[in-house]
Amino acid sequence: MSDTNPKPRWQTLDSDLHRISRVETANIHVARHLLAPGVALAFMALAGLTAAVLFGRADGSHVVVAAAAFGAYMAINVGANDVANNMGPAVGANVLTMGGAIVIAAIAESAGALLAGGDVVSTISKGIVDPASVQNSEVFIWAMMAALISSAMWVNLATWIGAPVSTTHSVVGGVMGAGIAAAGLSAVSWGTMSAIAASWVISPMLGGAVAAAFLALIKSKIQNQDDKIAAARKWVPILLAVMAGAFATYLSVKGLQRIVHIDPKMALLIGLGVGLLTWSVTVPWVKRRSEGMENRTRSLKTLFGLPLVISATFLSFAHGANDVANAVGPLAAIVHAAEFGEFAAKVPIPLWVMIIGAFGISFGLFLFGPRLIRMVGRQITKLNPIRAFCVALSAAITVILASWLGLPVSSTHIAVGAVFGVGFYREWDSERRRKRGKLQRNAQHLAPEEYRRRKLVRRSHFMTIVAAWIVTVPAAAIMSAVIYWVLTAFA
Repeated sequence: MSDTNPKPRWQTLDSDLHRISRVETANIHVARHLLAPGVALAFMALAGLTAAVLFGRADGSHVVVAAAAFGAYMAINVGANDVANNMGPAVGANVLTMGGAIVIAAIAESAGALLAGGDVVSTISKGIVDPASVQNSEVFIWAMMAALISSAMWVNLATWIGAPVSTTHSVVGGVMGAGIAAAGLSAVSWGTMSAIAASWVISPMLGGAVAAAFLALIKSKIQNQDDKIAAARKWVPILLAVMAGAFATYLSVKGLQRIVHIDPKMALLIGLGVGLLTWSVTVPWVKRRSEGMENRTRSLKTLFGLPLVISATFLSFAHGANDVANAVGPLAAIVHAAEFGEFAAKVPIPLWVMIIGAFGISFGLFLFGPRLIRMVGRQITKLNPIRAFCVALSAAITVILASWLGLPVSSTHIAVGAVFGVGFYREWDSERRRKRGKLQRNAQHLAPEEYRRRKLVRRSHFMTIVAAWIVTVPAAAIMSAVIYWVLTAFA
């Protein structure tokens, strides 16, 4: 007879149930990663179904259905990648939670696309391909399809590796590659492409310089003053007025195309008026908020929280109005060519196409946006409300400045360049104070290796992002050319 008693049946059953619960937990964990791609595929299928219902049995309807699905795919990728530039600084500064940022951005992006998005879109994307070089509408349709697929795939890849890239440059590369495959190298306007290539350098340097300049101004006029509260009461209303005026001008020029057309001079007058009104309103607001505030920099950060949320909202609205064409431009061109049997340099955007773009951007933001938001807001350099405010202000001012100078710039490069500019300025200022002996004693005696390790801008992210920027146009172009040859081979 054995000395050990067998386990009671209830203990065996409990052990088995515990194993089952662990399997269920593992299944839920695995399924969670499949939820986002599943929802994205469902949205793409719904977009294709919408196109099938609207086109019915018309000639070329199968091409439009496929283009609608890929247009939805592109819109999802625009939301996953591009919107991070607007909300990342606010999240990184802990002014907005991730959930709050996503909700605000989704509403503002959709409103911008549907209420203020342009009525027409350029089919040859910035004039880089000569329309006369395209032989017929069928060649044009396949070229636009290749551009749409390749640009979406490239932005998807960039999001996966954690690099915020320009969706505009992705579409430009896709159109260029398809144009070369369809009509040869002579079809490309290489002068225009040179200007676009120059923007790879101009955009981030302008954004970084403007952001660093505003951070230096705030440090000099407010943070380094003996009476920080008095300095803040003088300068914060001025900074908020500049921000409001810049956004009013930016939205007038870039974000209200469908509602009203405003020339640059009138936009500047609108910005000046809004800036003066904002200054008159914020002077008593800042005075009231700063009463009883401690005379230190940490206290001043609360004055920039609300303006930062407002600026992020305006940036998202303007992005939805101005950049929705990146998602639906090639799709609108395909729909026009399939419906009328002809192609044009500019085509109207049907409402259902605009809806696909607006909702696709929102879905992409909800499903895949947090990764890039964290990258821009937290992983490049440490942001607080003051630094994030400088980034947002730089994004608006630099776009206006570039438009006035006629420079082809990327809003993505500007925003991320502004984050880099803030970080590199902090490194320079830290080094300057270290040499002057104004840093803490333990920071002054660090070993050179440890001091380099504590750089305020992560060099690995910097190199990854810059490399992705450089290869965006050629990579999208090569992919587009290959896809065009595949599509025409099986057409």
